Parts: sequence; C-alpha cells; structure tokens
Amino acid sequence: MKYLIWGDNLPAVTIELDRGESIYTQSGGMSWMTDGISMETNARGGLGKALGRMFSGDSIFQATYTAQYDGCSITLASSFPGNIMPLEVGPGREYIAQKGAFLCAQPTVDMSVAFTRAKAGFFGGEGFILQRFSGYGLVFLELDGSVSEIDLLPGQLIKVDTGNVAAFESTVEYSVETVKGFKNILFGGEGLFLSTLRGPGKVWLQTMSVVSLAEKLIPYLPTKSSN
Repeated sequence: MKYLIWGDNLPAVTIELDRGESIYTQSGGMSWMTDGISMETNARGGLGKALGRMFSGDSIFQATYTAQYDGCSITLASSFPGNIMPLEVGPGREYIAQKGAFLCAQPTVDMSVAFTRAKAGFFGGEGFILQRFSGYGLVFLELDGSVSEIDLLPGQLIKVDTGNVAAFESTVEYSVETVKGFKNILFGGEGLFLSTLRGPGKVWLQTMSVVSLAEKLIPYLPTKSSN
C-alpha cells in the first residue's frame, strides 16, 4: 500500500491500493475514489466496539474500502485545519489518541476504547474515553493545528495545557495535576489543571484544538437581537 499526504492547512491523504488491499474509515470519511473500489458499511467489531467508538468521538458504523484490481486510489480529507499523521502499529507499538483523531487504517489495525484515570477523565480535557490503536499496520490520525513530536526518556515528565495532548505511545503514563498557587489559578489563564505525560515514549502535542477554537469564536458569533 502506497500513500501520499498532501495539502497545507487542510490536508488530505491519497492511498493507492492493489487488488485485495483494504482500508477502513468512519462512515462518511471518504472524499473521492477511483473506479474499482468496493465499499462495505457495518458496525465493525460488533455492538460493544461500535458503542465504544461513539463515545470516543467516531461514528457507530464504519466503511471498508477494498480494491478490485491494482492501482486503485482513495482520498480522505481532514475535517479541521491541522495535520494528518501516519503511525505504524505493531508489537510493542500501540498508540493512544484524542477523541475523534481516527481518520483511516488498514483492517489489521484494531481501534478500541482507552479509559483514563478518573481524575484525568474529569479534568484532563480529553474525557474518560480516548482511542487506542493496536494490532499491526498503518493508521492515519488527523491532529489539530501544528504538531510537535517529543521523545520522553524514562521518568521524564512534561506538563501540557488541557486539549493540547494529541497522541502518545501506550508506554507513556498520562495523568493530571492541580495548578499550584491561588493567584495562578485566578489570573494565570491556564485553568485549574494541567495534563502530565511521563516517559518513556513518544508524545505528539498540538498547538490548538477544536474546543479551544470554538471558545475563541463564540464572542464573534451573531446572536438574536432583542425586540
């Protein structure tokens, strides 16, 4: 399977499939495709996994696209300004990502629910439910804004504002700590909590999120005029 990620702030990935090769994506994720690709829509993995996908920010139903002959191609576009990131999943290489990060993957990649600790779920900005990717093969994630990759050493800690955690290797410990200092809490503008990531493993941090962008746009949205 060959692929090309292209575009600037609103990227897309074009994947070339040979006969019998497949990818799956959430329902409605395909932008365009050449002739010779069949589509099958179902609740991949059964009802339990389908409901888990719903809570982790994706659709209950997923579509599998399979090439009927060599050289077919399919294009999937991101839904938000940012980056499309390919990850190679395999033994010892499992990944956890923010809600709604999944774009598409090979059928040998399993997407499941990853539950955070209770405190992190309540206050970490990512919720109780994240997305876990295991098995083997390629998965493509769509991340918000610009992305920085950091390789944490064993025991190395990084503190991140809520919503800026895009993805991390499953070896990384994800938790939450309280911002210290009364004036920091009231006037620091960072909220009450910070997400913490402790190595070893790689983490990917994003410069913005859909939620933070929406919050900044709210004051500029038109409202009903009072009579």
